[in-house]
Amino acid sequence: MLPNVTSEEHIEDIAGGEFEREPVPASKWKGWGSFLGMYAGEHAAGTEFMIGPLFLTAGVSAFDLLLGLLIGNLLAVLSWRFLTAEIAVKNRLTLYFQLEKISGSTLVKFYNVANGVLFCFLAGSMITVSATAIGVPLNMEMPTLTDTLPNGPTYIIIVLVVGAVIALIASRGYDTVSKAANWMSPVIVLAFLACGIVALGQLGVGSFREFWDIWGEGSEPFPGQIKYTFWHVMIWSWFANAAMHVGMSDLSVFRFAKKASSGWTTAAGMYVGHYMAWIAAALLYAVYLQTPEAQAMLSGGEAPPVAPGPLAYNAIGWFGIIAVVLAGWTTANPTIYRAGLAFQTLMPKVSTFWVTILAGTVATIAGLFPAFAMKLLGFVAFYGFVLAPFGAVIVFEHFFHKSAGIQKNYAEIAGIQFNPAVLWAWAVSFGLFYFLSWQFDIFLSFVTLPAWLLCGVLFLVFSRRWQKPAAN
Repeated sequence: MLPNVTSEEHIEDIAGGEFEREPVPASKWKGWGSFLGMYAGEHAAGTEFMIGPLFLTAGVSAFDLLLGLLIGNLLAVLSWRFLTAEIAVKNRLTLYFQLEKISGSTLVKFYNVANGVLFCFLAGSMITVSATAIGVPLNMEMPTLTDTLPNGPTYIIIVLVVGAVIALIASRGYDTVSKAANWMSPVIVLAFLACGIVALGQLGVGSFREFWDIWGEGSEPFPGQIKYTFWHVMIWSWFANAAMHVGMSDLSVFRFAKKASSGWTTAAGMYVGHYMAWIAAALLYAVYLQTPEAQAMLSGGEAPPVAPGPLAYNAIGWFGIIAVVLAGWTTANPTIYRAGLAFQTLMPKVSTFWVTILAGTVATIAGLFPAFAMKLLGFVAFYGFVLAPFGAVIVFEHFFHKSAGIQKNYAEIAGIQFNPAVLWAWAVSFGLFYFLSWQFDIFLSFVTLPAWLLCGVLFLVFSRRWQKPAAN
């Protein structure tokens, strides 16, 4: 055993002490303050500048938006607190190492590739967001809702520079990511608040009644969009971060927490970011929609562009540009960090620094294609639907392995590299509900929870059937 221990210690040394393949020691546990800044910064960030306006393109009413966000974000906080953080402080392992113990090293490699790549695409959309801000003083042509490819050399150069800076920050590890978020988040939150107040003034709103009269019942969705109701908003806002909470990705973050109660800090992100900031960003877009340019596009059957940089600049000037740039960073930084951890499991002898640089490179390439940002509502729903059921495997095993009569961490105990119970549980649940969504045109977020529950139940059933008695 000694050679294996020595090898593990060597890997930890070159990995910069991020404890990818061992529990985080007590000396490295962090108080709730480390998570408060990170979640407030990550969720009052670049995605908010995109998601708020996209709600308007879906024609949602004021009532459906305000109440749907209130309840949906509460459900997200509860998921983080009582599922993710609870399991994280018990095991103190990354998602990737925990899943490897259950599913085996061969199967988890496929998951890690998918997880890392999808996180890179999300980070890439945030690089696009920051680029729209830097492009304002450079008179860059802004990407539109229908753009897929980069629209010029200026856009390409800006994305490459922003991506390089973000990758370097993320590659310094969790401490640097956390410190950067703590520094940036108050500036971003203030900017969102200022944008909302200024936008209300530009709309001529002086009371809640006037706000209600302007927004009212919403509108018809823009070309190519679907109409959002209360249920769309509530379910989508709950599962906007499905991969992180019910999908257990944030085990990698909360494994550093002293107590599971640190999970409550996610409320700072949900109600400052996914409530106030989304609404403030929507108001910015509402101002733009009143301009002759936007009205002419709507009359011609086109959707006006949703570029966060110009929207924020029109409201609060240069402060808006700075805020959008920082907002993109605070989302992309921890996202690239998570992607780097996923890639680390494929290359355990490569340092965390270099795998994170790799993740940052993939994210930067994704950022060159504005479609990831412009179709963010659909992309976020899709990647949560794909990844969340794997989290159900961890949750159901953690809470129900004794009552189900199965061995916890079966792949590790049995010495197998492939646990078919995990693959079949995911494949059946994913395949069934994706088919239903496609066949009957069901909003994808509506089937995320049923797919998650079915995957967890099937995992227990298949494990009880296929686990060998000798391993129990």
